Amino acid sequence: MEEITGKWLIETVYPDLAVMLRVQQVLFSGRTEYQQVEVLESDLYGRSLVLDGKTQSTERDEHIYHESLVHPAMLFHSDPKSVFIGGGGEGGTLREALSHNTVERAVMIDLDQQVVELCREYLPDHHKGSFDDARVELLHRDARAYLGEAGEQFDVMVMDLVDPMEGGPAYLLYTRQYYEIAKARLREGGLLVTQSGPAGLLSHQECFTTINRTLLATFAHCVGYQVHVPAFQTLWGFNIASDSPIPDLAAAEVDRLLLERLGQELAFYDGESHLSMFNLPKFLRKGIAEETRINLDEAPVFMV
Repeated sequence: MEEITGKWLIETVYPDLAVMLRVQQVLFSGRTEYQQVEVLESDLYGRSLVLDGKTQSTERDEHIYHESLVHPAMLFHSDPKSVFIGGGGEGGTLREALSHNTVERAVMIDLDQQVVELCREYLPDHHKGSFDDARVELLHRDARAYLGEAGEQFDVMVMDLVDPMEGGPAYLLYTRQYYEIAKARLREGGLLVTQSGPAGLLSHQECFTTINRTLLATFAHCVGYQVHVPAFQTLWGFNIASDSPIPDLAAAEVDRLLLERLGQELAFYDGESHLSMFNLPKFLRKGIAEETRINLDEAPVFMV
């Protein structure tokens, strides 16, 4: 939960830990059909999007999250022409996917049209006009229902969804059943990447290792990685899954591919960062190993 008291945003990180951020201006505060939304401005982070009490991204460090979410999976594919994005209302994920010169089409589905409209208005440095790119089809509907219909297949699928809080708008988009539906819409050699929540020592079992385990029950291959996002107060996790082997790229190869496809350096992600992200700390390697030994028929996974 979060609370705006005077000029301070108080955000709960754990049940017994909260952080405070001095707020210079509340640009928007209200409730959509699906969630509580705040757009705030602070000296430390610039403009921030907060959904249901959780900071989603800030101008100061959103590039770390969005570059980390998008580019590894895109580089693991030899020629990603079509991209599906689930969520991603700020437009940062769309921005990074479109930066690859191989991309011919991107379908983005965000259930909450009002959030997207607010981000268009208040977070222009996030989307940088990506919603208006001719390659984009933007839809506001349920991603599970859309993917369940017969139709288009994709090279890369990027799930930039809010965390799977019980009763939340994305809770059913982290289940094995959803991943089976998504998998059926991947072309041969396709990859799915999902943001996977906190990956710190005190919090990785909430989402990260459970998502990793669920993907391993659905796909032949899954690799997890992590990065530190300052606004999230902890390491943040991601998982990439595919039925095809996931390549192990050297730093020089990552840099070569980025230059070839983007024609410019990124603010955060490069070959050295890639190696760091995929070299998990010991507690995460141990957590993943322990989770994957659990019998999925007996262990709880996200509600279906």
